[in-house]
Amino acid sequence: MRIENSFIPVRGVGEVTERRLWEHGITHWEEFDGSVVGETLADRIDAFIEEGWTHLERGDVSVFADQLPSASRWRLYENVREDTCFLDIETTGLDATRNDVTTVSLHRGGETKTFVKGRDLTCDRLESELERSSLLVTFNGQRFDVPFLETCYDVDVTVPHVDLMYPCKKLGLDGGLKAIERDLGIERDLPDISGRDAVRLWHEYERGDDAALETLVEYNRADTKNMEPLMEIVADRLHRRVFEAACNDR
Repeated sequence: MRIENSFIPVRGVGEVTERRLWEHGITHWEEFDGSVVGETLADRIDAFIEEGWTHLERGDVSVFADQLPSASRWRLYENVREDTCFLDIETTGLDATRNDVTTVSLHRGGETKTFVKGRDLTCDRLESELERSSLLVTFNGQRFDVPFLETCYDVDVTVPHVDLMYPCKKLGLDGGLKAIERDLGIERDLPDISGRDAVRLWHEYERGDDAALETLVEYNRADTKNMEPLMEIVADRLHRRVFEAACNDR
């Protein structure tokens, strides 16, 4: 599903009105003709579409992210798939005011980069990577990863953000990232480790065990890379549930 299939970013258009438009064959911005809705709302939709094309031509989906509910931001993905950055962090604890970020992995365009505290993990490096991205995808990053980076590294995260935890819940997929991966058949080459293990590995590295850091980085990278197939599955399932179901009811 692409942004051009969406009408709920328009003020006054909810899921019921959007579905009614789809059911009447208006499944794309180009098909909107002012019918189905009242004159005032039709004018508002026309203005939104005209401005929306301008944003899409620039590859800017931020305005749509601001107007979509968190659980519906998955709709942005298809438009900017190649410029989407998947991000995951490891920390020494759960409190951003008392604990540190130890590693940050970013996966974009088939390439994964990992930054390590005390080596190359800096505000400038992180902001440079995020500025190159049209969309940020995390799992529970809205409550965890992003606040940690903003607190510990003074990073200003303004890139549109899809927290996969919310669309997963919409599909009835509950639990942590690894539990959902298992439910969906997304495989890992490495055995599972817990957040406590990640803290232990970091402290072992601080005591001189370089192999512990290598293991920590491997897990961090696996978490990050596995979000891409999860995003693909979630977007496809929600596309079928939300969009195709309405179109098939015509």
